[in-house]
Amino acid sequence: MATPYDGMSSLGYDISELSSSIIEVWFRDEAGFCQQGTTIHVWAKTNFRHGAVRQTKYEWLYVVGAVCTESGESVGSLSPTINSDVVNVFLKQFTAEVSRDVHVLLLWDHAGFNTSKKLKNPENMTIVPLPPYSPELNPAENLWHYLRSHYWANRIYADCDALRLAAVDTRQKAALDKGKVKSVCFTKYAQRIYKSVLVLDAKLWRTAEFQSHSVPAAS
Repeated sequence: MATPYDGMSSLGYDISELSSSIIEVWFRDEAGFCQQGTTIHVWAKTNFRHGAVRQTKYEWLYVVGAVCTESGESVGSLSPTINSDVVNVFLKQFTAEVSRDVHVLLLWDHAGFNTSKKLKNPENMTIVPLPPYSPELNPAENLWHYLRSHYWANRIYADCDALRLAAVDTRQKAALDKGKVKSVCFTKYAQRIYKSVLVLDAKLWRTAEFQSHSVPAAS
Protein backbone atom coordinates (compact mmCIF):
# COMPACT_ATOMS: atom_id res chain seq x y z
CA MET A 1 0.00 0.00 0.00
CA ALA A 2 1.34 3.43 -0.94
CA THR A 3 2.14 5.79 1.92
CA PRO A 4 2.60 9.59 2.04
CA TYR A 5 6.32 8.93 2.38
CA ASP A 6 6.27 6.87 -0.83
CA GLY A 7 4.60 9.80 -2.59
CA MET A 8 7.25 12.23 -1.35
CA SER A 9 10.01 9.85 -2.44
CA SER A 10 8.56 9.55 -5.93
CA LEU A 11 8.80 13.34 -6.24
CA GLY A 12 12.45 13.26 -5.25
CA TYR A 13 12.16 14.10 -1.54
CA ASP A 14 14.23 11.92 0.78
CA ILE A 15 12.99 11.61 4.35
CA SER A 16 16.56 11.15 5.54
CA GLU A 17 17.33 14.71 4.45
CA LEU A 18 14.82 16.14 6.96
CA SER A 19 16.89 16.58 10.12
CA SER A 20 14.01 17.99 12.15
CA SER A 21 11.39 15.90 13.92
CA ILE A 22 8.70 18.57 13.54
CA ILE A 23 7.17 19.21 10.13
CA GLU A 24 4.83 22.09 9.30
CA VAL A 25 2.97 22.50 6.01
CA TRP A 26 2.70 26.05 4.68
CA PHE A 27 1.21 27.44 1.47
CA ARG A 28 2.67 30.57 -0.13
CA ASP A 29 1.07 32.89 -2.65
CA GLU A 30 0.90 36.54 -3.64
CA ALA A 31 -1.97 38.88 -4.47
CA GLY A 32 -2.04 42.09 -6.47
CA PHE A 33 -3.71 44.92 -4.56
CA CYS A 34 -4.48 47.97 -6.70
CA GLN A 35 -6.55 51.13 -6.88
CA GLN A 36 -8.96 49.61 -9.37
CA GLY A 37 -9.97 47.23 -6.63
CA THR A 38 -12.89 44.84 -6.65
CA THR A 39 -16.63 45.45 -6.77
CA ILE A 40 -18.90 43.02 -4.98
CA HIS A 41 -22.59 42.59 -4.24
CA VAL A 42 -23.90 44.17 -1.04
CA TRP A 43 -27.12 43.92 0.93
CA ALA A 44 -29.69 46.65 0.16
CA LYS A 45 -33.33 47.43 0.85
CA THR A 46 -35.96 46.03 -1.49
CA ASN A 47 -36.35 48.06 -4.70
CA PHE A 48 -33.17 50.02 -3.94
CA ARG A 49 -30.17 49.75 -6.26
CA HIS A 50 -26.97 50.20 -4.25
CA GLY A 51 -24.04 51.89 -6.03
CA ALA A 52 -20.36 50.92 -5.82
CA VAL A 53 -17.22 52.90 -6.60
CA ARG A 54 -14.72 51.82 -9.23
CA GLN A 55 -11.43 53.65 -9.64
CA THR A 56 -9.55 53.94 -12.91
CA LYS A 57 -6.11 54.74 -11.47
CA TYR A 58 -3.28 52.23 -11.65
CA GLU A 59 -1.20 52.36 -8.46
CA TRP A 60 -0.65 48.89 -7.03
CA LEU A 61 1.43 46.73 -4.74
CA TYR A 62 1.78 43.03 -4.00
CA VAL A 63 0.83 41.29 -0.79
CA VAL A 64 3.12 38.29 -0.36
CA GLY A 65 2.05 35.77 2.24
CA ALA A 66 2.16 32.23 3.55
CA VAL A 67 -0.29 30.38 5.78
CA CYS A 68 -0.10 27.27 7.93
CA THR A 69 -3.61 25.99 7.42
CA GLU A 70 -3.57 23.65 10.43
CA SER A 71 -2.56 26.25 13.03
CA GLY A 72 -3.94 29.37 11.35
CA GLU A 73 -0.59 31.13 11.56
CA SER A 74 0.40 33.45 8.74
CA VAL A 75 3.30 35.63 7.66
CA GLY A 76 3.25 38.41 5.10
CA SER A 77 5.07 41.29 3.48
CA LEU A 78 4.38 44.08 0.99
CA SER A 79 6.31 44.83 -2.17
CA PRO A 80 5.87 47.24 -5.11
CA THR A 81 6.84 44.41 -7.46
CA ILE A 82 7.23 40.64 -7.45
CA ASN A 83 10.27 38.70 -8.67
CA SER A 84 12.77 36.11 -7.43
CA ASP A 85 14.65 38.71 -5.36
CA VAL A 86 11.47 39.63 -3.51
CA VAL A 87 10.70 35.94 -2.92
CA ASN A 88 14.22 35.38 -1.55
CA VAL A 89 13.78 38.25 0.92
CA PHE A 90 10.41 36.83 1.94
CA LEU A 91 11.82 33.32 2.48
CA LYS A 92 14.68 34.71 4.58
CA GLN A 93 12.29 36.68 6.79
CA PHE A 94 9.87 33.76 6.97
CA THR A 95 12.41 31.16 8.10
CA ALA A 96 13.76 33.62 10.69
CA GLU A 97 10.33 33.53 12.37
CA VAL A 98 10.05 29.73 12.35
CA SER A 99 11.32 27.75 15.33
CA ARG A 100 14.69 26.07 14.75
CA ASP A 101 13.28 22.61 15.46
CA VAL A 102 10.71 22.96 12.65
CA HIS A 103 11.17 21.87 9.05
CA VAL A 104 8.79 23.64 6.68
CA LEU A 105 7.17 21.99 3.67
CA LEU A 106 6.30 25.01 1.54
CA LEU A 107 3.83 24.49 -1.30
CA TRP A 108 3.43 27.06 -4.06
CA ASP A 109 2.58 27.44 -7.73
CA HIS A 110 4.69 27.42 -10.89
CA ALA A 111 5.05 31.19 -11.34
CA GLY A 112 8.29 32.13 -13.06
CA PHE A 113 9.81 33.70 -9.96
CA ASN A 114 9.06 30.49 -8.02
CA THR A 115 11.06 28.38 -10.45
CA SER A 116 13.95 30.80 -11.01
CA LYS A 117 17.52 29.55 -10.57
CA LYS A 118 18.13 32.67 -8.46
CA LEU A 119 16.01 31.28 -5.63
CA LYS A 120 17.86 30.41 -2.43
CA ASN A 121 16.21 27.53 -0.63
CA PRO A 122 16.63 27.83 3.19
CA GLU A 123 18.09 24.80 4.98
CA ASN A 124 15.02 24.26 7.14
CA MET A 125 12.61 24.28 4.20
CA THR A 126 11.58 21.90 1.44
CA ILE A 127 9.74 23.53 -1.45
CA VAL A 128 7.04 21.40 -3.08
CA PRO A 129 5.59 22.82 -6.33
CA LEU A 130 1.89 22.37 -6.92
CA PRO A 131 0.66 21.01 -10.27
CA PRO A 132 0.57 23.67 -13.03
CA TYR A 133 -2.61 25.71 -13.51
CA SER A 134 -4.22 24.56 -10.26
CA PRO A 135 -4.89 27.59 -8.03
CA GLU A 136 -7.69 25.63 -6.37
CA LEU A 137 -5.01 23.49 -4.71
CA ASN A 138 -3.53 26.48 -2.87
CA PRO A 139 -5.61 27.38 0.21
CA ALA A 140 -3.79 30.73 0.42
CA GLU A 141 -5.95 31.76 -2.54
CA ASN A 142 -8.96 31.52 -0.22
CA LEU A 143 -7.43 34.13 2.05
CA TRP A 144 -7.12 36.61 -0.83
CA HIS A 145 -10.76 36.01 -1.78
CA TYR A 146 -11.80 36.64 1.81
CA LEU A 147 -9.77 39.85 2.15
CA ARG A 148 -11.06 41.21 -1.15
CA SER A 149 -14.70 40.51 -0.34
CA HIS A 150 -14.62 41.70 3.29
CA TYR A 151 -12.04 44.50 3.34
CA TRP A 152 -10.64 45.60 -0.03
CA ALA A 153 -13.74 45.84 -2.22
CA ASN A 154 -15.95 48.88 -2.99
CA ARG A 155 -13.36 51.35 -1.73
CA ILE A 156 -11.33 54.29 -3.03
CA TYR A 157 -7.56 54.46 -2.45
CA ALA A 158 -5.96 57.85 -2.92
CA ASP A 159 -2.45 56.60 -3.64
CA CYS A 160 0.04 53.79 -2.99
CA ASP A 161 0.40 54.83 0.65
CA ALA A 162 -3.35 54.36 1.09
CA LEU A 163 -3.05 50.88 -0.37
CA ARG A 164 -0.19 50.06 1.98
CA LEU A 165 -2.06 51.29 5.05
CA ALA A 166 -5.17 49.34 4.02
CA ALA A 167 -3.11 46.16 3.57
CA VAL A 168 -1.48 46.58 7.00
CA ASP A 169 -4.85 47.29 8.63
CA THR A 170 -6.33 44.21 6.97
CA ARG A 171 -3.51 42.02 8.26
CA GLN A 172 -4.03 43.28 11.81
CA LYS A 173 -7.79 42.70 11.67
CA ALA A 174 -7.97 39.41 9.79
CA ALA A 175 -4.68 37.76 8.83
CA LEU A 176 -3.40 37.75 12.42
CA ASP A 177 -6.62 36.11 13.62
CA LYS A 178 -5.56 32.44 13.65
CA GLY A 179 -9.12 31.20 14.03
CA LYS A 180 -10.26 33.24 11.05
CA VAL A 181 -7.35 32.14 8.86
CA LYS A 182 -7.91 28.49 9.78
CA SER A 183 -11.63 28.66 9.03
CA VAL A 184 -10.92 30.18 5.61
CA CYS A 185 -7.88 28.13 4.57
CA PHE A 186 -8.06 24.73 6.29
CA THR A 187 -9.93 23.07 3.43
CA LYS A 188 -10.60 19.33 3.11
CA TYR A 189 -7.69 19.13 0.69
CA ALA A 190 -5.37 20.85 3.21
CA GLN A 191 -6.65 18.54 5.95
CA ARG A 192 -5.69 15.48 3.88
CA ILE A 193 -2.19 16.87 3.40
CA TYR A 194 -1.91 17.55 7.14
CA LYS A 195 -2.94 13.97 7.97
CA SER A 196 -0.36 12.67 5.48
CA VAL A 197 2.34 14.76 7.14
CA LEU A 198 1.37 13.36 10.55
CA VAL A 199 2.24 9.92 9.18
CA LEU A 200 5.48 11.30 7.70
CA ASP A 201 6.27 13.01 11.02
CA ALA A 202 5.67 9.77 12.92
CA LYS A 203 8.01 7.95 10.53
CA LEU A 204 10.68 10.55 11.25
CA TRP A 205 10.26 9.99 14.98
CA ARG A 206 10.60 6.23 14.54
CA THR A 207 13.68 6.67 12.33
CA ALA A 208 15.31 9.03 14.82
CA GLU A 209 14.50 6.72 17.74
CA PHE A 210 15.96 3.75 15.90
CA GLN A 211 19.15 5.64 15.06
CA SER A 212 19.56 6.86 18.64
CA HIS A 213 19.32 3.28 19.97
CA SER A 214 21.36 1.58 17.24
CA VAL A 215 24.43 -0.30 18.38
CA PRO A 216 27.60 0.77 16.54
CA ALA A 217 29.02 -1.91 14.27
CA ALA A 218 32.04 -3.74 15.63
CA SER A 219 35.35 -2.58 14.20
